[in-house]
Amino acid sequence: MRIATWNVNSVNARLPTVLAWLEAAAPDVACFQEIKCVDEKFPREPFEALGYNVVTHGQKSYNGVALLSKVPVSDVRRGLPGDEADDQARYLEAVIEAPRPVRVASIYLPNGNPLGTEKFAYKLAWFERLRAHAAGMLALEESLVLAGDYNVIPTPTDARNPEAWTGDALFQPESRAAFRALRHLGLSDASELGRQPAGTFTFWDYQAGAWQRDHGIRIDFALLSPQAADRFLAIETHRDARDMDKPSDHVPVVVDLED
Repeated sequence: MRIATWNVNSVNARLPTVLAWLEAAAPDVACFQEIKCVDEKFPREPFEALGYNVVTHGQKSYNGVALLSKVPVSDVRRGLPGDEADDQARYLEAVIEAPRPVRVASIYLPNGNPLGTEKFAYKLAWFERLRAHAAGMLALEESLVLAGDYNVIPTPTDARNPEAWTGDALFQPESRAAFRALRHLGLSDASELGRQPAGTFTFWDYQAGAWQRDHGIRIDFALLSPQAADRFLAIETHRDARDMDKPSDHVPVVVDLED
């Protein structure tokens, strides 16, 4: 089973690019972040034509997440527990009904900038709600993949130029500690399981020639429960997607699990 995660940075603005990548990579499941549209405006038909079932949790102009699956899905959850008063669409979860089912979540964690504002407090509170929900799911002892844009640079080796990020919410001690707390529940980073080398980045800003100078960061992750980690086969970071026509500033990460 191939499970991909990709912050597409507006699915409608980049539809030909996203469809071209999907056709070439052929994941069984795709987790999208920053679809930037309400559910009714998501372009379902071209994805359904490629054989995908489509589930969305959208928001006008901002945020929004989607799950695409070649097999039926069930037990869909839109939003984290505790998000009832939260109007930001950042979390979507479902069970992928493959021969060996796997629960998959598409996650778009808050950015948190600028520091010293309610946005950073919101980021940390959202992280804690995610940690609490993940702890409950891990108690089910099932295959679980938490995939998405975590908006955190966990270690200095996850940035080409870590000094440039010291004043950014993505690299604050509190953000990094929250990511560690999530992982310490018993989740494995697929990149570490696959022994991807340092410098395997997933995001390059559009500004200041970041892509051309390879001033990237790694902020997109697939975190696996022990049951999913036992099925882990491989991981690929599709860096070449950053050179496609009208690219996202993120690239897809694809994890293969035994099915």
